[in-house]
Amino acid sequence: MSSARAERLVNLVLCLLSTRQFLPAEKIRATVPGYADAATDEAFFRMFERDKTELRELGVPLETGRNSVFDTTDGYRIARQDYELGEIDLEPDEAAAVALAARLWDTPGLAGAAHGAVLKLRAAGVEVDETRTGPVQPRVRAVEPAFGPLLAAVQAGQVVSFPHRRGGPTGEISRRTVEPWGVVSARGRWYLVGHDRDRADVRSFRLSRIAGPVSTLGPPGAVQVPPGMDLLAVVDRGVALPPVIGTARLWVAAGRAHGLRRMGRVLRPLRLPGDHPDADGDELEIDLRSLDIVARWIAGYGPEVVVLHPPELSTAVRQAWAAAAAAHAGALVAPDHVAATAGDVAR
Repeated sequence: MSSARAERLVNLVLCLLSTRQFLPAEKIRATVPGYADAATDEAFFRMFERDKTELRELGVPLETGRNSVFDTTDGYRIARQDYELGEIDLEPDEAAAVALAARLWDTPGLAGAAHGAVLKLRAAGVEVDETRTGPVQPRVRAVEPAFGPLLAAVQAGQVVSFPHRRGGPTGEISRRTVEPWGVVSARGRWYLVGHDRDRADVRSFRLSRIAGPVSTLGPPGAVQVPPGMDLLAVVDRGVALPPVIGTARLWVAAGRAHGLRRMGRVLRPLRLPGDHPDADGDELEIDLRSLDIVARWIAGYGPEVVVLHPPELSTAVRQAWAAAAAAHAGALVAPDHVAATAGDVAR
């Protein structure tokens, strides 16, 4: 912003703060230094519209109204009680927490808002001491392209539409129309929470699965967030793990399948029967939450993992292998030691 425009905005704020009546645009033009430079009426009104937008984006509560029923044009004023910041008294640890929160955002759109909030606090005489936060460097990253448009739609209360990919990278893409209630972070990921018009239900959508541009529908202010809505609870219901229904015991090759090893508990070293050179490994126990999901995990490790128990999990793994073989129109031949039965391994 140029120094001339910044000075004009300050003068405009002082002018509108100093009156209780609504000042018409022509009165403002004659009173506020800077507007006299406008060569024509059209140039003045363009300049004034830009300044009004700038003030509102800065959080200045600019009111529009008329002083009486006999007025034919709108006027403008700033209510002092809405503009002035109330007295704030922060303890040193609270001021440090505010500074830490201001450093939290590294998204350009939010970094500006956080910086502006700190400036307002300091202008009110509140010392926000960023040196007390020490070496802590918090970050909330929002790299998904949909983050900015969705956040803007939430703030505007406007319906959005976007292509959404269900499941993994190869999942089906469908267009969703959503009344957005909020954008929240959970488990290191960003989610949109709102009313899904296509499903007629409350849903959450991971932003990384939005597969295209976000478009807005209808007028601003059409979306109202239900009172008492807990957005994080909605996300937790959508991404929470299913309950444990049992345990599974697996043979895992030595030095392999580290993802499964992190999920489970090693019970003992175990060698598969036979003379195969890769028969050394461990017996692993994992929580069984979903037979199909765990079977797909195990099937992806191929001969590095053998199901010892339960038998239905072993059957589900074989079915996953057969489906993969059919999808690729090729024969799947498992190594001899994978065909070992749970009874053979147990002995």
